[in-house]
Amino acid sequence: MTPAGSVATSMRVSVLTGQKALGMEERAVPVPEGDQVLVQVSKVGVCGSDVHYYRDGRIGPFVVDAPLVLGHELSGTIVAVGAGVDASRIGQRVAVEPQKPCRRCSQCKAGRYNLCPFMEFYATPPIDGAFCEYVAIEEDFAHPVPDSISDEAAALLEPLSVGIAAARKGRIVPGSRVLIAGGGPIGVITAQAARAFGAAEIIVSDPVADRRKMAERFGATATVDPTQVDTTDLQVDCFIDACGVPAAIVAGMESVRGAGTVVIVGTGSDTVAMPIPTIMNKELNVTGVFRYTDTWPLGAHLVATGQVELDPLVTGRFGLDDVENALNADLQPGSLKSIVAVR
Repeated sequence: MTPAGSVATSMRVSVLTGQKALGMEERAVPVPEGDQVLVQVSKVGVCGSDVHYYRDGRIGPFVVDAPLVLGHELSGTIVAVGAGVDASRIGQRVAVEPQKPCRRCSQCKAGRYNLCPFMEFYATPPIDGAFCEYVAIEEDFAHPVPDSISDEAAALLEPLSVGIAAARKGRIVPGSRVLIAGGGPIGVITAQAARAFGAAEIIVSDPVADRRKMAERFGATATVDPTQVDTTDLQVDCFIDACGVPAAIVAGMESVRGAGTVVIVGTGSDTVAMPIPTIMNKELNVTGVFRYTDTWPLGAHLVATGQVELDPLVTGRFGLDDVENALNADLQPGSLKSIVAVR
C-alpha cells in the first residue's frame, strides 16, 4: 500500500446492530488490495434503502441478519493505493461507485455488470457500506470529480446514476413526454435527468404539495395530485415509477401510449397486480432498474455543466455520531435529501 503521509490504522464506524438499533464501533482501516484505492470518506447521502434496512431489516430478498454498516452514496479523497495503482491518484477527490462485480460472468462480459450474480454492493447484506471514515474500492470505481462539484454533490452522483439509468431504460430522447410517480429524491433527480436527456414534457405525480413544488423547481414542466387528477388520458411516451406504490404503478401504466415504456424504480410492495390487458393491448415495454452501469462520467458532466443541480436538494446535514437522526429525517415535513458529513 502506498499512503499519503500518515494514514490512520483505526476508524470510527456507525453500525446497524438490529432493527432501529445503531452503535458506534472502532474498526481497523481497510488495506487496499492491488487494484484498489483507500478513500477517506467525506460525505454520504442517506438513501431510501438505508432507511428500509434500518426500519424493516430487509428489502425484498436482501435481509439484515448480522451487523451491517449502511450508506452507499459517497464522496471522499484517495489517501492510499494498492500495489497495482498509480500513486499519482493519491490526493484525488472522487465519487465512489459503490459496487464490486466479478468482471468474469456472462452478465459482466455483456456489459451488464449491475446484474452480476456475484456482486458485492455497499450496504447490501452482507457487504458493509460507508457510514465510516475510510473505505476501499477498485480504482476504476473511484471516479475523479472536478473542483466545481462539491463533496455533497459528488456523493449524490449515486442517486443521479439511478435517474440516468431510468432515463436510458425509458428510451427518453429529445421531445419525449414523461410521467414520473413520486416527488421524493429519486423522482426529483430523475426529472432532472429526463430534462437533460431532452424530454419536452415531464409530469411529476405526488399527493404532497411540498414535493410537487420541489419537482417544479427541479425539472418538472407540470405536476399533478394523483388523488385529484386522473392521468390515464396523458398517453405519455414513458412512465417511471419512483415511489413503489402499487396504485401509482397501475395508474402509470394506463397513462402510457401504445408501444410506450414503463420503468419500475421505486421500492415498495414486493408484488403488484399488473393490468395484463393494458400491457398486452398497448404492447407496453415494462422493465426495471437495478442500480446502474457506466453512469458516473455522464453524471459528473451533467452536474459540472449545470444541467443537473444536486446541492439544493440537501435539506438535512448530520455527523457520523448522528446517523440515527439522519435515517429518520424523512419523517420531517419538507425533508428531501439528508447528508452524513464524516469530515
